[in-house]
Amino acid sequence: MASPQSPSKLSAPIDLSRVRNLFARPERIVSSDFLRREIAARMHERLSLVKIIPKQVLDAGCGPGGDLALLQKTYPSAQILGLDGAGAMARAAKKPGASGSLNQLLSRLMPAKAGVDILCGDYGNLPLGPNSVDLLWSNLALHWHPLPDRVFAEWRRVLRVEGLLMFSSFGPDTFTELRTAFAALDTYPHTLPFVDMHDFGDQLVEAGFSTPVMDMERITVTYDTPQALLRDVRALGGNPLESRRRGLIGRAAWGRMLDALEAQRLPDGKLGLTFEVIYGHAFRPAPRTTTAGESIVRFQPRKP
Repeated sequence: MASPQSPSKLSAPIDLSRVRNLFARPERIVSSDFLRREIAARMHERLSLVKIIPKQVLDAGCGPGGDLALLQKTYPSAQILGLDGAGAMARAAKKPGASGSLNQLLSRLMPAKAGVDILCGDYGNLPLGPNSVDLLWSNLALHWHPLPDRVFAEWRRVLRVEGLLMFSSFGPDTFTELRTAFAALDTYPHTLPFVDMHDFGDQLVEAGFSTPVMDMERITVTYDTPQALLRDVRALGGNPLESRRRGLIGRAAWGRMLDALEAQRLPDGKLGLTFEVIYGHAFRPAPRTTTAGESIVRFQPRKP
């Protein structure tokens, strides 16, 4: 299991304060929400294969609350916690309709602990005690943190024994077309260097999770114009890297980038944008030793 003394595995020089600023205006991400909703639906298909009845569910990096209604519909008697590091996103998730009228109805019918609650906080340093939640869900949030291994250790801390982690993240082949186009402009990084699926699997094991299951798929979204493509890329977040280019880009340089993007049109004339989507789930296992370091051996009763 990771410890405070363990060497950190920096995924990228991500400026977390800039991440919060990039997500400070919920309306800015609206045009890309179709992709989050699609990936949430695919995560939910995977979740339906796992038989759990959680009492507390945490959506880590909930944004304006798009996944909360899905989680509440799936687990109507559970308390659903939505958490986001950007205050404006957390406030948007609190607005009526963010988690649908279903939330208002269930809040009247279910016990006080059921329903949706919203928190503003860092999903890598959760304002929750140990053993607090049964299911931790995180949709397209993990790649915004520079130390995913520390995030996994924190998520394990708040999960109860046999609690389930389910997350999605972008992988290294995301934005390949965009990186090729920007290479015609300069050598600065214009997109995140997303973490590989196998590295995530290793980090889950190191953090103390059991039986991690990882899989990946590629989704290609097509556009008629470079402007529409770039609009969705900006709506997905932006560039939070400390090593990003500073200053304005000249018209000629920007034109070279657009020409390089145009050169990648598909046979049908469309511009493609690739998303490598990584899905992962794992459980927090029962401890093998006591707090005093003694081994725990469990015996299954013999069936008569």
